[in-house]
Amino acid sequence: MPLAATLSAIAFPAMALTSSDVRRIAELARLDLDAGETARMLEQLNAFFRIVEQMSAVDTSGVEPLYTPLAAIGDAHLRLRDDVVTEGDDRAANQLCAPAVAGGLFLVPKVIE
Repeated sequence: MPLAATLSAIAFPAMALTSSDVRRIAELARLDLDAGETARMLEQLNAFFRIVEQMSAVDTSGVEPLYTPLAAIGDAHLRLRDDVVTEGDDRAANQLCAPAVAGGLFLVPKVIE
């Protein structure tokens, strides 16, 4: 069974967030949202999930995935360039403005403990 048919056969539960969900997402994203911003974000996220639910309700069995939307209206071919190096190695020049470099590598502060 194709993936599209398999996914369309699955009944996904309604995706509605609560204010506590939005506060948790904001905390994870390190955003400081006030009550008004939290309410607006809740409305926007739930509107997005309603669109996802509507799209999930569409029967796509028998519809082949497109690699480009242009394929729906005509014969489209991927225009791929040759996989060749087009720029030289300018590591030293690129690292001139770096605050810390060692052994040709950029040194960055530790952010996860």
